[in-house]
Amino acid sequence: MEVVRPMAEQIPRRVAGQRHGPTGGSEENVPRWLRTSAGTTWRLLVLLVGVGVVFYATSQVKLLFIAVFIGLVLTAVLRPLVDFYAKVMPRALATALGLLSGFLVFSGLIFYVAYSVANQWSALSKQFGEGIDQIVDFLEDGPLPFTITNDQIGEWIDTGRQWIQDHAGDIAGQAASQAGSVVEVFTAMALALFCAIFFLAKGKDMWTWFLNQLPSRVRRTWLTAGGAGWYTFSGYTRGTVIIAVTDGILAAVLLTIVGVPLAAPLAVLVMIGAFIPLIGAPAAMVVAMIVALAANGPIQAAIVGLGIAAIGQFEGHVLQPLVMGKQVSLHPVVVALAVTAGTLSAGILGAVIAVPLVSVVWAVYSRLHTPDPPMADEEVEGSAAPVTERDDQESEPDPA
Repeated sequence: MEVVRPMAEQIPRRVAGQRHGPTGGSEENVPRWLRTSAGTTWRLLVLLVGVGVVFYATSQVKLLFIAVFIGLVLTAVLRPLVDFYAKVMPRALATALGLLSGFLVFSGLIFYVAYSVANQWSALSKQFGEGIDQIVDFLEDGPLPFTITNDQIGEWIDTGRQWIQDHAGDIAGQAASQAGSVVEVFTAMALALFCAIFFLAKGKDMWTWFLNQLPSRVRRTWLTAGGAGWYTFSGYTRGTVIIAVTDGILAAVLLTIVGVPLAAPLAVLVMIGAFIPLIGAPAAMVVAMIVALAANGPIQAAIVGLGIAAIGQFEGHVLQPLVMGKQVSLHPVVVALAVTAGTLSAGILGAVIAVPLVSVVWAVYSRLHTPDPPMADEEVEGSAAPVTERDDQESEPDPA
């Protein structure tokens, strides 16, 4: 016999403030913006974890990574020369001759710098002594609101000497620990040279072998990505070398005209600084100004500073667009962030390799990614307009 329950038991109770959602499940109760944000967030978290794993793995084999990177740099710089030699001789012989040509140029540059320093050392010592005396006289009797006497400078020198004597053991320990770093540097250079030999001689064959190991459905994607990455990396490397050499030549001409001693070594320092974006050139400029101040006085130092600043402007507005073109198109903000991140994570080496790595990643992404049609400026400006009450009511979904 069926028991009929009272009407009060059949009707479920309503809780005050409770809102019944649709019967489609709890997922539909979540606002669309929250679902979209959550999906984007977990995808970003997965991407960050992947990037972190790559960085951690790279840090464990940092020596290997540095060696391969330097090998790729040597390959990018010397490959046009090796290809030119290969037109009239076998590829192996062209590779050996190209490496020998690069070594002779580098050795000749080092020899010229050392010869310039040795040849000007006696005159430079006298000029430095006179320049330092002028600086001391300026600090004692100059128009500055404060004065620094000779006794204070001597006291500072004595304090520094005493500090060195007190920390001699720590300094010796650090020097001993750096001996291993010197060995690592030579090991990395030897491995980089070994890799560059095979990259120059058999690079295409190695790349073809790698593509053949992949499934056929992804070979075209890897071929496109690799071509875009190498085009950007080689363009950046060769362009940086051309710009650095040009900066060095212009700096040498400027320092020679002003009459600053050690013009050749300082020009080489400017050339090396060009390989470090944003921070390399200013650092070289400060060193050149200090030498000019000590040897020639404040007027020549100011001229050197203005001249090297003009060289930097010429590099940024003329050389960079002319030499690199569209091979490397990064916004200055991106360059600054990349250099800062690289410096914080790996020091000077990180500052050197950060920009080419970011350039390669962006080139590969741009080549594989198909962007949607861009928005017009009017649409962007219109999106910042305040939302009226009528628009807000129309944007809400119909409860029914």
